[in-house]
Amino acid sequence: MFILLPPSEGKADAPRRGAPFDLERLTLPELRDARRAVIDDLVKLGADPAAAIETLGIGAGQVGEVERNARLETAPAMAASKVYTGVLYDALGLATLEAGAKRRAAKQLLIFSGLWGVVGVGDRIAPYRCSIGIRLPSVGPLAAHWKRALRGVVDGLAGDELVLDLRSSAYAGMWTPVNGVTVRVLHGGKVVSHFNKATKGRIVRALLESGARPRTAVKLGETLRELGYRVEQPRPGQLDIHVEQL
Repeated sequence: MFILLPPSEGKADAPRRGAPFDLERLTLPELRDARRAVIDDLVKLGADPAAAIETLGIGAGQVGEVERNARLETAPAMAASKVYTGVLYDALGLATLEAGAKRRAAKQLLIFSGLWGVVGVGDRIAPYRCSIGIRLPSVGPLAAHWKRALRGVVDGLAGDELVLDLRSSAYAGMWTPVNGVTVRVLHGGKVVSHFNKATKGRIVRALLESGARPRTAVKLGETLRELGYRVEQPRPGQLDIHVEQL
């Protein structure tokens, strides 16, 4: 089973020293040219902060994000598991997993990104600012860029494995799994937003710790029930997780 995660809006600060990223050593190195095109655009935008702010959809007070993008190629890199922060990643707690669960995370988790396309949690990347909904000067709309680049490539990686898709809608458009299942989090019969991320992080952690490898949505639902979740399957390819406390 593969588990697809969105990136986080917030990123950790880069370490003070260390080697930069190496495109040849990232998950799916065949995405090298697609990644290089995005990197080149972001670095060039660094020379024109006003244009970069408008392109990235950020405020003037976030000019530091533009400067960070401009230093992408020389900035010290670190594991993606340390770069991404926020509610989902805090609840997942990758750093505190036992050794076996960490090994499973390295094999099963795929993070979708506006800059990198797809990375594994162990891939060394530089912190950045680049949401999937933007349009870059040369690359054009990022969503379309990655949809073209990922077609066939991720299919080959996923094969016929079950894919638990926990991405937000914007990132889900980058690639559609054949054998995929999505999750909604409900409280009192209503879909929740903020706590949706925390619940999904806890679900991923529980699955990694259990070592379960269900191959169908039905089996995944059974596994989650065994892990203590109240689960319904309203339609094929979707699971609803009902939580009592937020």
